[in-house]
Amino acid sequence: MGRDRVRLSALEKQAAVSAASDKKPEYDNEKLLNLLRSAKQELQGLRLIHLHLSLLKERDASSQLVVRTFLNELMSKASFLQIFNITNGDVIILYKGLKLASITEVCQKIEQLFLSKTVMTGPNPYREKALYSIMELSLNFINVMRFIEDLGRESNGDTVHETKPPITLEELAKLERSLSMFDLSPFLFNQAIVNIDGETVDETEYYELYISIKLLQERLCPDYDITANRWLFNYFTTNLDQSVLRALSHGMTFMKGRNIGINVNLNSVISTGFIKFDENLPIDFRGRVVLEIAKSDLMENLGLYNEVVEFARDKQYQISIDGLNPFWVINMDLEYLDANFAKIFWSNDLLDMDENFRQVFLDRISEQEQCRFVLSRCDSVMSLVFAQKTGIQLVQGRAVDNILRKGVSVRQAIRAADTMDRADGVLV
Repeated sequence: MGRDRVRLSALEKQAAVSAASDKKPEYDNEKLLNLLRSAKQELQGLRLIHLHLSLLKERDASSQLVVRTFLNELMSKASFLQIFNITNGDVIILYKGLKLASITEVCQKIEQLFLSKTVMTGPNPYREKALYSIMELSLNFINVMRFIEDLGRESNGDTVHETKPPITLEELAKLERSLSMFDLSPFLFNQAIVNIDGETVDETEYYELYISIKLLQERLCPDYDITANRWLFNYFTTNLDQSVLRALSHGMTFMKGRNIGINVNLNSVISTGFIKFDENLPIDFRGRVVLEIAKSDLMENLGLYNEVVEFARDKQYQISIDGLNPFWVINMDLEYLDANFAKIFWSNDLLDMDENFRQVFLDRISEQEQCRFVLSRCDSVMSLVFAQKTGIQLVQGRAVDNILRKGVSVRQAIRAADTMDRADGVLV
């Protein structure tokens, strides 16, 4: 009597072979650390993908294997590509010679596959709300080394995240109903983007209007994390955009005489809510409104972004691309994107850039004619001095707010700090 034949997929066969050969999965932490240490002096052109599978609320042992099947198509195209399974369940890939567009496309497919089945338990180690990070290794070398070394010091490979549960569809519906009847004014803040080039009389370029998601969550949804599920969060912010636009349509006298920036999703710009906002926009604000578009939104909706650019040009809106780091500054064609501003997030890691990478970064900033750079999230005077020395004309953040609160010119504060550093022999 013959046996019943069971057909296995290639993926199932690989998993079965792996399980049979070794019940304990092999991890590559030490191998990756050794490679990084040996490559420390030759980082130029070496890039890294970090897939944060450990942040998935529900995952199984085959997760790392699933990732490898997606990456197989890239292996033949790369001049170098190596995959490392990490003890906490993450996957790290080092590569050279691949176009950013092809890497991003594969990473998005992996993210969509996993997040269609479960959610993330929180932001990744680089403070991004994404399942993957793509980075220039020379810029992030210290962070990556520290992350791997810290894992080695933990007795358990799995990281425990103490966090609120992700918001559910039911709770999100309740939150939306609350928003429609809620006064958002206590949660609406503005932060100055200041010009430090010394050539203009008015230091303030414009004021970014934003809603404090943290305060809103504490007030309306204290038991759930609004940001944990990326797709639900994007849906929520799209509806939040409409509430903000309605509030601004009723009057913007509190910002009279100032240029303003508004955080909006691309979908919000083509909505009827924005059309109404545009129709009600006072004549003295025409040409003085900046649309702040997140880099992740742009990357996922490039076709829609091009439509928004046409609309913005016709209606005299300016565009700012938010959330860049030096890797994106170097690899993104900002003139093609027709952006007026590009925001780079400040981090102390900017001071540790490889010299060759730093020079390319500086060249990209100096050669931009249409797009002006903003160093945002500045939390120290050192960050402001860095902006001045690298040719970034605009700054934003708590350090700027603190200086303005004291009634001091930001330019004067930077000059004073720079003078003190020179006296102490400190190079920023």
